[in-house]
Amino acid sequence: MRSAPPRVCECIEPAVTGLGYEFVGAEYVCESGQRVLRVYIDAESGVNVDDCAKVSHQVSGVLDVEDPIREVYTLEVSSPGIDRPLFTPQQFECFVGEVIRLKLNVAVLGRRNFTGELMQTTDAGVVVSVDGEAYDIDWSLINEARLVAQF
Repeated sequence: MRSAPPRVCECIEPAVTGLGYEFVGAEYVCESGQRVLRVYIDAESGVNVDDCAKVSHQVSGVLDVEDPIREVYTLEVSSPGIDRPLFTPQQFECFVGEVIRLKLNVAVLGRRNFTGELMQTTDAGVVVSVDGEAYDIDWSLINEARLVAQF
């Protein structure tokens, strides 16, 4: 899944949880030619801009000391939002029955994008129902996964 390197997450997670927030995950991406480290946090009461600033300050200090990323990048701290990204099998398990959007690394049955109900998780991956048809998707094929907001 599109996630920051494990070493980066190992540095970030204790800093986030030490401040009392849930570390949802992090992604390291290239957008418009620039590297971005995006850290997602959450809390029972929700997350506001002050929470993000506090976590950003703490995480920035840890990253400066640990230096797990050797290139120039921008640090962003955000709430997961209504289209919450899913990073771990445990997070997928929490949202069984919800509609998710998957982007895959390679095509499965001619498709790289799937939007449908998350039916179940398995040791091997997830089962997603799209238009009444179930698809087994291996964990290794998932590049990005997000909840789909239902209004």
